[in-house]
Amino acid sequence: MFPSAHSVDLLIVGAGPVGLFGAYYAGVRGLSTVVLDSLEEPGGQITAMYPEKAIFDVAGFPAIKGRELVEQLIAQAAPFEPTYLLGHQAVGLERGDGGFAVTTASGHRIETRAVVVTGGIGTFTPRPLPAGGEYLGRGLVHFVPDPAAYADQDIVVVGGGDSALDWALMLESIARTVTVVHRRAEFRAHEHSVGLLKASSVRIITDAQIAGVRGDPDVEEVDITVAGAADLVTLPCQKLIAALGFTANLGPLMEWGLEIHKRAIVVDTSGATNVPGVYAAGDIVEYAGKVKLIATGFGEVATAVNNAFAYLNPGKSAFPGHLSDYAPVP
Repeated sequence: MFPSAHSVDLLIVGAGPVGLFGAYYAGVRGLSTVVLDSLEEPGGQITAMYPEKAIFDVAGFPAIKGRELVEQLIAQAAPFEPTYLLGHQAVGLERGDGGFAVTTASGHRIETRAVVVTGGIGTFTPRPLPAGGEYLGRGLVHFVPDPAAYADQDIVVVGGGDSALDWALMLESIARTVTVVHRRAEFRAHEHSVGLLKASSVRIITDAQIAGVRGDPDVEEVDITVAGAADLVTLPCQKLIAALGFTANLGPLMEWGLEIHKRAIVVDTSGATNVPGVYAAGDIVEYAGKVKLIATGFGEVATAVNNAFAYLNPGKSAFPGHLSDYAPVP
């Protein structure tokens, strides 16, 4: 059981890939660390949304599944023994002479000398379908954590973004049938994914929306309205994937006194916010020329953590030197 009060050098708020890499660098610099996240498992959006999806833009890996990337990041930080406090949302930030105290919605209190916020897009809520919401958990899903559960089923994916197309293409060889329904003629997904979709066996219905969902107790078929068509298209469906995107909310972080621009935390080149001792990295930060990539976040959090070390140790360099000097004993 995690104690209701704990004192560490560094608190990392967010246990996604960027936060996990931050835990490694904190350990390298000898900082005792707590990693806090509102989700029950580490990995952030990757674990929640696409653990089996291949990720192609992590340096050194031509392709790596999301689940495997999270496992490797945890293993990388493990020798430095960071403490994970999962399933607890950061709520309050108190400032004192020795640093900060962060309280959680469940009543935990973490006293820390510095903070690095790596909260991704914040709390994310899936956008609902126009019809069929009552089937959530009974065939209607927003994520595909285990593709094997979709074997030999009729799948309908609703959406036109990267996640919708990625899941459709991933399930093509597993499911009995896969259909993509998108309300526009043009897709928002990457052009390469669109090309793969059009070349696949996936059925594509555009300028269309879900008009009705039926089944007892689970989804059995869906009705689709198509612009310009008088009749509904009815398809068999045992799994209905609503990939319509998310609404994001920084929640209590908005009350921490941080400079916010367009729902993102403003930082300087060191990763520092306008509050001394509080740093941020990853998708949650904003600056001129910002590119929201996992690869970018890894560099940002390394910068933020090392500068947090220098902040906590006046006269010490933010540059960690040769990491081989810090390598743990096998």
